[in-house]
Amino acid sequence: MSDVTEGIPARSGRPRGARRLLRFVVGCALLALIAWPFRRGLTNAIRAARLSFEPAPVVLPVPVEGVTPTDLSDTWGAARSGGRQHEGIDIFAPRGEHVRAAARGLVTGRGWNRLGGRFVRVFGAGSRSYYYAHLDAFDEPEAGDWVEAGDLLGYVGTSGNANGTPPHLHFGVYPAGGGAINPYPLLVPPPPFSPR
Repeated sequence: MSDVTEGIPARSGRPRGARRLLRFVVGCALLALIAWPFRRGLTNAIRAARLSFEPAPVVLPVPVEGVTPTDLSDTWGAARSGGRQHEGIDIFAPRGEHVRAAARGLVTGRGWNRLGGRFVRVFGAGSRSYYYAHLDAFDEPEAGDWVEAGDLLGYVGTSGNANGTPPHLHFGVYPAGGGAINPYPLLVPPPPFSPR
């Protein structure tokens, strides 16, 4: 008696390895097509992960154009309405003056809230977030956009609870894990050490 498979012809067409490769390529193409709308989210997730492992800057440029470190006052911790304390510093400047990113990072928020008015939040190196509030108007960066230090975020104003005060930027710095830290020492570094 002969073997049962003897009379059955081999599969016609492509060899088995070529079929697997074709299925793999088609599968990857379909996956890429499905994932295409989410590519920005994936890119941003990778950027945010990289930023979180980088050290946070120890010195920052003043985020308001035309304002120097010597123009600043340390308003950190000052009393605010409702028993709150000021979690940032106020940088006074003419209305409409340019507000620029103090550090590179990912814009994680842009909008309006009761206290800060128009605000932009940027996630930066060391998982530190930078909060720019009381803006008169926004510039182009929106939530999900990448910004470099010096990129224009918006314009000094009095939105939110700053209505009725001189125009200024509220600048806050928030490390990973919550809370806030005083931005003043980051913007006004101590004088260089000089041995006697």
